[in-house]
Amino acid sequence: MDLLVSANVIKESGIQFGTSGARGLVEQFTPNACAAFAHAFISSIQNQFEFKQVAIAIDNRPSSPAMAQACAKAVQQLGLDVVYYGVVPTPALAYVSMQDTVPCIMVTGSHIPFDRNGLKFYRPDGEITKADEQAILNAAAEFESISDLPELEMNTAAGMKYIERYTSLFDSQMLTGKRIGIYEHSSAGRDLYAPLFEALGAEVIALERSDEFVPIDTEAVAESDKEKARQWSAEYGFDCIFSTDGDGDRPLVADEKGEWLRGDILGLLCAEAMNIEVLAIPVSCNTMIEKSTKFRHVSKTKIGSPYVIAEFDALNTAYSSVAGFEANGGFLLGSDVVVNGKELKALPTRDAVLPALMLLFSAGENGISTLVDVLPKRFTHSDRIQNFAVEKSQSIISQGKDNPELLLQNLGFTDAELLAVDLTDGLRMVLVDGRIIHLRPSGNAPELRCYAEAEEYLVASKCVTQSLENIQNI
Repeated sequence: MDLLVSANVIKESGIQFGTSGARGLVEQFTPNACAAFAHAFISSIQNQFEFKQVAIAIDNRPSSPAMAQACAKAVQQLGLDVVYYGVVPTPALAYVSMQDTVPCIMVTGSHIPFDRNGLKFYRPDGEITKADEQAILNAAAEFESISDLPELEMNTAAGMKYIERYTSLFDSQMLTGKRIGIYEHSSAGRDLYAPLFEALGAEVIALERSDEFVPIDTEAVAESDKEKARQWSAEYGFDCIFSTDGDGDRPLVADEKGEWLRGDILGLLCAEAMNIEVLAIPVSCNTMIEKSTKFRHVSKTKIGSPYVIAEFDALNTAYSSVAGFEANGGFLLGSDVVVNGKELKALPTRDAVLPALMLLFSAGENGISTLVDVLPKRFTHSDRIQNFAVEKSQSIISQGKDNPELLLQNLGFTDAELLAVDLTDGLRMVLVDGRIIHLRPSGNAPELRCYAEAEEYLVASKCVTQSLENIQNI
């Protein structure tokens, strides 16, 4: 039988790495393409770690099971054992694998539509970096073409250990008297969240479980989901509504009024509650975070968890407690810390549960909104144009870098005076009046994102709407 070479198969597939993981159309993830990524990943880390098994899990996309089977076949071709955890959140898979010191592969497209999917890779010590991604693309691992897909026996340990990670931190009555809604939709963690919150004493009500995949984007919450949360809160008297994106690594948390919190605000409150010493956060996060007096240092990175994780290496040499989070709310714990008098092990990948629990713990008998109300009044908003050619996005960004004043004019900001430009990731324009307009092509889909910040939410929202409307005429 002819041998295939991973680098060739990956290149021919058209699948590319985005901000976190390899992403592409479902039809691009053929059995051989999945196997090529698995072989390349394993070959790229075998000289650094010793392991005899590889863990695999999936989200609820209809295409995910077959992709997992193809990855499992590749693992078996290498003489390694497969531990299959079925449908669990990405952080649950990453956590149990780190504790077992084995690598893992998560089959998920996160928040993107169901006609797309992806693969996320974790070394035994955590999520891969951009350097690891390049090593995967450059690997020339040889393997036999995939002709059959193995049946996989499901192991339930990942979900149970993930629940125990958090219930062990708090008293079993910590949430007694709290009523929490779980917006389940098609989230990979929907069967774990109710038992977790109930184990801490909360009354839980499940909301809108879906048999069809729902692409929830925690950075661009749909107006329909905003209205749902307000209606649910009024109907049930919730203290909190909890949800996540498709693979359970980005949180969506609403206060007692049914107002969804921006992810970076949730991350800020979580870090403060945990007494984190230093942070690494993407440049798209609210500027109030870097101006906070609660942290000794705040590092700003490009957008994407691999960049945040790469920054942890430097911070861990100088500080005792290190964490990070993204504007989408995913919280990354870069070092072991003590929470509520108990040790919490590092989990250097996005997690949705920790920030929600810390928010409830910090709020105590008060409403979550009281924690938000005392923060400085800086508001952010973001949205995106979907099905927008990457080449067009890059052209607009390039023109804006050459002449940002002209781009501002074309976006309708005729009265704006430019103060500074940040090119850390995309084009971030800071205006003299305090408004910020940040344009960036998506790293894993044909989309152009716009982030804005201002002293009033309606102003930030208008900046985004105006920018995206005008950008389509450029």
